Amino acid sequence: MAVPRVFIIRHGETEWSLNGRHTGTTELQLTENGEKRIRATGSALVGEDRLIRPSNLAYIYVSPRRRAQRTLELLGLGCREKFPWNSERQHGEEDVRTEAKVEVTQDIREWDYGNYEGLTSAQIRAELRERGGNEPWDIWKHGCPGGESPADVTQRVDRLITDIRQRFHSRHFGESKDANSTGDVLVVAHGHILRAFAMRWVGKPLEDGPNLILEAGGVGTLR
Repeated sequence: MAVPRVFIIRHGETEWSLNGRHTGTTELQLTENGEKRIRATGSALVGEDRLIRPSNLAYIYVSPRRRAQRTLELLGLGCREKFPWNSERQHGEEDVRTEAKVEVTQDIREWDYGNYEGLTSAQIRAELRERGGNEPWDIWKHGCPGGESPADVTQRVDRLITDIRQRFHSRHFGESKDANSTGDVLVVAHGHILRAFAMRWVGKPLEDGPNLILEAGGVGTLR
């Protein structure tokens, strides 16, 4: 029996991701190139003979931000149920490929950047120097004034991880394991929060900083 996996996918390119501006609560559309690349990702990675097998997906979590939801739409998973933000399903019965349900959850929204929303890292560091700050800014250690701290982010991604392990992965292990159940989970969200999620998945504190690089439209696999 295959070990269940968690696939993490960062939303496609936006104007702000192109120039490095921190995008938390701001709603932005994908660029034309961003949509094109996500469609290509779906074609390359989604299918019964590909990395992400729709029939093996148990559940899909997605951020409440529209850029993440649009990314999920463009992957072409073929969900039987309509997406929660749409009034009807966007494809016919012949294109249904998965029974996985989709949940929009605040637990995987992007890091709340607070006062740093819309700024680049260089602008943030320059602003701190002007105020007389000596220590270089590091979001994984310092968080964001007016937004979230590493402890805040840890609390909500840990809650989501617990939910995934208890609801979908526990059935594959121990005396009660079910060899016939699906177990893969897909999470579609954002750059910082997905790297935080990956660190917490392996029990690593955010203050240690990430090893994972996840560009716009990037895909990762966790076991």
